[in-house]
Amino acid sequence: MTEALLSARLAALGAPVPVRSAGISPAGPAEAAMPPPPEAIAALAARGLDLSGHRSRAVGPADLAGADLILAMTREHVRQAVVLLPAAWPRTFTLKELVRRARPLGPRLPGEPLPGWLDQAGAGRDHRDLLGGSSEDDVADPYGGPAPEYEFVADLLDQLTDELADLCWGLTPDR
Repeated sequence: MTEALLSARLAALGAPVPVRSAGISPAGPAEAAMPPPPEAIAALAARGLDLSGHRSRAVGPADLAGADLILAMTREHVRQAVVLLPAAWPRTFTLKELVRRARPLGPRLPGEPLPGWLDQAGAGRDHRDLLGGSSEDDVADPYGGPAPEYEFVADLLDQLTDELADLCWGLTPDR
């Protein structure tokens, strides 16, 4: 859902930024290339987005190495990504964490490199912040839940991806 929502927002801003989704847990043969649940498809269809063609895939170190920004839904996903590729730490955040940290920083300025802006947003972060079970910066996975849970998460992701797109790419002519 995040990939579709963020891609749509970036397209509306005219920002040609590629967005790709991958799961952090290794997908076995039964889980590879699975379609989204019908509840997720319906939640995004209500927003004019077609999720039906999406298929799940597992993330690998090469995916992480090639990404300018890595967004996870939970702190556990951030931990797993950083274990896969420790060098990804400075550009790996939960979606909620990055939006929370970027709000006081404000939008990335025209010509400002994304890595520098992310460094400012991540100032003071410590790997130890990922320890423990706090869910403050997590987006709950509605998988297996009823349709209203998917709607709730879709609403949250819609708000967060809009805000992130505006903060990261809303003012930058070079996008």
